[in-house]
Amino acid sequence: MTQKPFNKVLAANRGEIAIRIFRACYDLGLHTVAMYSNEDTGGQFRTHADEAYLIGENKSPVGAYLDIPAIIDLAKRRGVDAIHPGYGFLSENADFAKACEDAGISFIGPPSDILAMMGDKLSAKQIAIKAGVPIIPGSTEPLKDGDDALEKAISFGFPIILKAAAGGGGRGMRRCDTPEEVKPAFELVRSEAQKAFGNDDIFIEKFLVEPKHIEVQVLADKYGNCYHIGERDCSLQRRYQKVVEFAPAWSVNPEIIANIRNDAVKIAKSVGYINAGTLEFLVDKSGSYYFIEMNPRIQVEHTVTEMVTGIDLVRAQILIAEGYPLSHPAIGLNSQDDVHVRGYAIQCRVTTEDPTNNFAPDNGKITSYRTGGGNGVRLDGGNATTGTVISPYYDSLLVKVTCWDNSFQGTCRKALRAISEVRVRGVKTNIPFVSNILSHPTFVAGKCHTKFIDETPELFDITDSKDRATRVLKYIANIQVANPNAERKQYDTPRFPKGSGQPKPALKQLLDEKGPKALSQWVMDQKKLLITDTTMRDAHQSLLSTRMRTRDMVKGADGTADILADCFSLEMWGGATFDVAYRFLHEDPWERLDLLREKIPNIPFQMLLRGSNTVGYQNYPDNVVREFVKQSALGGIDIFRVFDSLNWVPGMSIAMDEVLKQNKFCEATICYTGDIMDKSRTRYTLDYYVKLAKELEHIGAHSICIKDMSGLLKPYAAKELVHALKQEVGIPIHLHTHDTTGNQVATLLMAAEAGVDIVDTAVASMSSLTSQPSMNAVVAALQGNPRDTGLSMEGIQELTDYWADVRLRYASFDHGLKTPVTDIYRYEIPGGQYTNLEPQVISLGLGSRFLEVKEMYKKVNDMLGDLVKVTPSSKMVGDLAIFMVQNDLTPENIVEKGEHLTFPDSVVSYFKGMMGQPPCGFPVDLQKIVLKGEKPITCRPGELLAPVDFEQAKKEVEKFCPNPTMRDVISYCIYPKVVEEYWKHSKEYGYLMRMGSHVFFNGLALGETNKINIEDGKTLVIKYLGLGDHNDDGTRNVIFELNGTRREVAVVDKNAKATGKTIKMADPQDKSHVGASIPGMVTKVNVKPGDKVEENQVLAVIEAMKMETSVVARMAGTIDEVLVKEGGNVKAGELLITIK
Repeated sequence: MTQKPFNKVLAANRGEIAIRIFRACYDLGLHTVAMYSNEDTGGQFRTHADEAYLIGENKSPVGAYLDIPAIIDLAKRRGVDAIHPGYGFLSENADFAKACEDAGISFIGPPSDILAMMGDKLSAKQIAIKAGVPIIPGSTEPLKDGDDALEKAISFGFPIILKAAAGGGGRGMRRCDTPEEVKPAFELVRSEAQKAFGNDDIFIEKFLVEPKHIEVQVLADKYGNCYHIGERDCSLQRRYQKVVEFAPAWSVNPEIIANIRNDAVKIAKSVGYINAGTLEFLVDKSGSYYFIEMNPRIQVEHTVTEMVTGIDLVRAQILIAEGYPLSHPAIGLNSQDDVHVRGYAIQCRVTTEDPTNNFAPDNGKITSYRTGGGNGVRLDGGNATTGTVISPYYDSLLVKVTCWDNSFQGTCRKALRAISEVRVRGVKTNIPFVSNILSHPTFVAGKCHTKFIDETPELFDITDSKDRATRVLKYIANIQVANPNAERKQYDTPRFPKGSGQPKPALKQLLDEKGPKALSQWVMDQKKLLITDTTMRDAHQSLLSTRMRTRDMVKGADGTADILADCFSLEMWGGATFDVAYRFLHEDPWERLDLLREKIPNIPFQMLLRGSNTVGYQNYPDNVVREFVKQSALGGIDIFRVFDSLNWVPGMSIAMDEVLKQNKFCEATICYTGDIMDKSRTRYTLDYYVKLAKELEHIGAHSICIKDMSGLLKPYAAKELVHALKQEVGIPIHLHTHDTTGNQVATLLMAAEAGVDIVDTAVASMSSLTSQPSMNAVVAALQGNPRDTGLSMEGIQELTDYWADVRLRYASFDHGLKTPVTDIYRYEIPGGQYTNLEPQVISLGLGSRFLEVKEMYKKVNDMLGDLVKVTPSSKMVGDLAIFMVQNDLTPENIVEKGEHLTFPDSVVSYFKGMMGQPPCGFPVDLQKIVLKGEKPITCRPGELLAPVDFEQAKKEVEKFCPNPTMRDVISYCIYPKVVEEYWKHSKEYGYLMRMGSHVFFNGLALGETNKINIEDGKTLVIKYLGLGDHNDDGTRNVIFELNGTRREVAVVDKNAKATGKTIKMADPQDKSHVGASIPGMVTKVNVKPGDKVEENQVLAVIEAMKMETSVVARMAGTIDEVLVKEGGNVKAGELLITIK
């Protein structure tokens, strides 16, 4: 026996297999050499070798690893005495093996003549036939052309498969099921084969249906010893490439396995095979098996064989190449009987492919990388770490996860655990798909065949990776970049009000048990002045532009349930809060309702319902109004305060009727405007309000609310109005006002004197000015009085302290009035609108003319006949006032000058009658000018609106919202664009509810560390380290520390200019747009502007990770633009070609 020990070994490969070779060499004490392409300069495998050298500097990314002369030259210059080819690239190229032999360099694999015989599939089949091993019917020589392929396909019968003679690893293969597919597939396979292997010989064979793919590992030395090292089941395949492999093939009949093993050894011995090789067979349902090919090299999936036999196959390859027999102690095989299979092993390949997009390869920068481990878990990687940039040029493999256990079911569980521990962020991976395979009953039962993946659609039921940390970082990063110099304050933890967690039963229980009429009567029978707390709704709507987040409400909810147990209600929903929650707070208002209801089970919840406008700004079809009320009632709303912005009873009728049907408390509303004490104002008199209240009582209201949106109800007017209503109406009276003037505590006290049953207040730190009067003040004023509220001042102070602390976090929205203003009596602007009007005017560039806008507000009101001004009518008045100031209009010239102007939508809607009919009617001349000849309506708008098809609406919602509920559907019906944007935001940034409010609005101060509980028991610890560099694409890096590890997130910087190429993306809905389905390199462009094309015609070809994908036309037409060139790199979704 002659041995020739090696000194220096070159791995003529890259990535994971190169590292695997280096490790085996290290175990044998051998010096290692790596070679790498330009594109692999940052590859980790390069640093695992003792030496590493650039090769193929002017070659393509793949061509560098196929350059035989350059590799041999490098080996000679660096004193290499052996080359290991790994798998893929030149591993089955006989010319490469011969070049090594000619240069006096050992090729770690079979001799070149044997490699030529067994590496060529046609030759290997002839050898199998001579050895008496069955093969699948197919061609015995390379196909001449596409016509030859078609002729043979028809003779064999479909389906058939086209294969590259020198192929391997699933490359250069296409299945064809019809004659029409054969010629195009032949051209693609030939092109792929030439690029991947330098040989475009193609052969054809019959395709077996539902076979199992079994491969036998063999080792053979130079002395005639050849043993099988067990077999592997490689039936789990996609694109003819193995996805999950296991050993042994326990689910195939042991007698068949024994025969396959023997035949594998028989073929190898018949040609005098040397080194490691794999012989592959297909086993059909009947148990018949066919030899298909031999891979005269190490296989990707060799790790499962190593795990169950304990034999290091790569080390054995090197020892055999050095001339040692299989009996060498480091191999340990004196006979076939020395091969022992113990337990079960599964290998899973983690790749950067997107299973939901036909396994399109993904590339980009890995922002976070983590692997698993534990007993019986083996990782073979080295292609990736945090910061690695995945290119489109090479195989998409990141890491091979191989697991062992003493039962197959146990191995499945271990593999599922190990692969779930692999975390990759920044690029898409196949992890969810592989997890579905490992947990599928058919796989666990060992019954999978080669088409299992294609025929099992549930494997593609993939939930997007939560990747919550990255999404949170991206959200914060956007804030940091948008306002890099902003002052970011840090706050102490709020003083949370104490809660028992078991609040006493209260009016919610009375309402549920005895119904709304009983609650109404209970209110009438008792003496206390009852309180509705508006802190969670109208108070913050008026003071903070409705920006209060659910999180802050929930944090104070336990204490609220105890402290305010004797309140009449909590107004915590409806009005603008619904829209703002979706639009600006990026949270679901229905979830707010659920969370607060869970925390506060005892106090009735109250909402503001804008009649036929529900919680929107327009009239909706009747079935939408009814369904919204129904869903709100089911969700926990007990008291519906229903109003119409013009006090038009028909506008409230449908909503009120549905509230009554749902057996909830219906509080009908009279909106107060004017001044009943001013006898010169004859439209809104005491008699007007009394008649309106009686009409509302008649149609079923359980109470009447005086809704004083502008804070116009003066103390003595309140006393007179309440007294009159108590005399004429037999249901409770509820007073709502805004403290803009500072008079409204007195107004509530005078109303109490007159017998008002319930008043709206807010805790002191969220009260006064444009908000409601102070609860603290009212409660204190009535202590010891017959109308004492019974509420605890100490408890209310706890709530006041909490909301004072929370309010600090909303400083960026807290820009309203600082002192009371009595000019509100002149302008009659509602409180919430008054807060928002000046910022709105400033944003339109009219900041210096704010006083003019306020004056114009009054003039518009007078011009329109003195309106009731509540959302949305108040918004219309404001819009028209701003419009008139912008266009220098006056009440005197608006008819003349407005003829050629387009009025705001709200103004058109009002004059068309879509907000209802005002008591004062419409100014006819102005109505004509605004409507431009369109006829107004005089009936209830809902009568003209067709019912919404909820099933169709659900289908629309399903496009962006998974498994929508009726709540989602009804929200979409009211705010379609807003709800769709909410879901898009949720998909991009995740669930942000648990993020602290100061971070949510303002981001993090430099060096600040913040903890975010993304779910119970899972906390992200985020530290902001600063802004990084600008990138060529107009993004900027933002640097964080996440759970102690540095993380960078790149987000768009609107203040930066992109210096690189601006990429235009294709619109998936526009068939004239032809986009890239995968990222990669454009290898062929088949058309030019002006060419006529047909639907499904191939326009271009993209190559990614050595796979080619055709880009086809989605419509017939003429090529308009070709935006790419051959050789250019493209991103997934990038616009390539346009058709007209």
